[in-house]
Parts: sequence; structure tokens; C-alpha cells
Amino acid sequence: MKPFHWWRTVFYLIPAVSLYTIVLGTLSLLSTLVDRSGDLGHRCARAWSWLILKTSGVEVAVEGLERLDPSRSYVFAANHQSIYDIPIVFASLPFQLRIIAKESLGRIPFMGWHLHRTGHVLVDRARPGAGVVKKMARLVAQGHSLIVFPEGTRSTDGSVARFKGGPFMIALQARLPVVPITLIGSRHVMFRGEVTVRPGRVTLIVHDPIETSGVSRQAAREFATSVRDIVASRAA
Repeated sequence: MKPFHWWRTVFYLIPAVSLYTIVLGTLSLLSTLVDRSGDLGHRCARAWSWLILKTSGVEVAVEGLERLDPSRSYVFAANHQSIYDIPIVFASLPFQLRIIAKESLGRIPFMGWHLHRTGHVLVDRARPGAGVVKKMARLVAQGHSLIVFPEGTRSTDGSVARFKGGPFMIALQARLPVVPITLIGSRHVMFRGEVTVRPGRVTLIVHDPIETSGVSRQAAREFATSVRDIVASRAA
């Protein structure tokens, strides 16, 4: 006999999330006809995120937002525990966010179309190319902030893996401050490899921004390690 939350996921949450994705994905695509910056599309993404969390019974407690300057652009670097991390971050951070993610996300109907049309950065990890760096620099020039998950994959046990240096290159090159983000509890909402979604409480901790002026590009790996240590210091 399947547990209650499995039935709830399959017959309630999946249809509901699919509906949200189709409706808000369509609105996001239509918005790009009048707003090529993707800012209106981002509002659709935040509404999509809020609806998913509300429907799933996921409450998010945010700590440390007062550390941020709303007028600045940042590179947010978070640990990765669950596919729920994206709606959690989008619903919780009041910035125009663009993700740096693997190219395969761009092949998902509606979600992938939204990512392509609203300026998100989808990377072929085998052939990243110089165009990726140029695109990220253009987003920053437009006042957008970037969100990266530098582990590259989701954690199965809540531990924080090594952060790759590549995602931090744009921050160092553009002299953008990096904000470590610690996500706690999201893996219990939806464990990696499972379809079941469980209600729960997630904590998102915003750490102090780290200025990158004076840090050389050659030090990207060491810089990534220092950011990872800050994130891991509060992870559970």
C-alpha cells in the first residue's frame, strides 16, 4: 500500500504543478513580446514558485535579507538538496534572478521555453563556450542577479559537496559580490530519486555578501572553497 503523500503527489500535486507551469509559462512567453528583458517573465516565475510551495505545504523561513542592498546585483551561491530549491529561492529572494543551469532544463516544455526566452543561462557542460561568460556579463549590466548551485548536483544526505570554481569566474571578472546561501530542510520535501512530495519547513539563510574586488581569476577555486565553507557551516 502506497503512503498517503505518494497518492497526494501523483493525483493532486503533479496535476496542479503541471497546470501552473502551463498557464504561467504561457504568460511568461507572451510577456517577452513586450518585454525582452525578461523582468515580467520573472514575475511569472515568482508566482509559479509561490503557488508550488503553497500547494505543496512548504513553508520557508528566510534569515538575513537585511544584509542585502536591493539596488545592487549579486551572484547567489546555494547548496542543492532538492528540485524544490529553485521555487524556494525564486519565491524568497526579492531580486530579478537568472539561473545558471544545465542545458537539459531547456528541453522541458514551458519551463525550458521560459528559461530560453527570459534570459537564463543554460550551459552545455561539455562545451560551455565563451558566449556563456558574455551572456552573464550582459545580464549583470542590465541589473539582474545570478543564482548558481555550484555543487552541480543534488545532495542525497544533506552534506555540502565541493563547489566548482567555474560558476564564480563571472563574479570575479565582473567584480560582483557573492552571497552564500544555505538551504536547510528542502531535501526532506522531496528526496532525490523519489516522486513523493511531503509538506515541510525550509530555512533559507542569507550570509554576508563577499566582495570580489582584489580577488584574481586564478584564485577562483580557492574562492569557491571559502564560499562552500560558509554555506556548509549552517547546513543540516
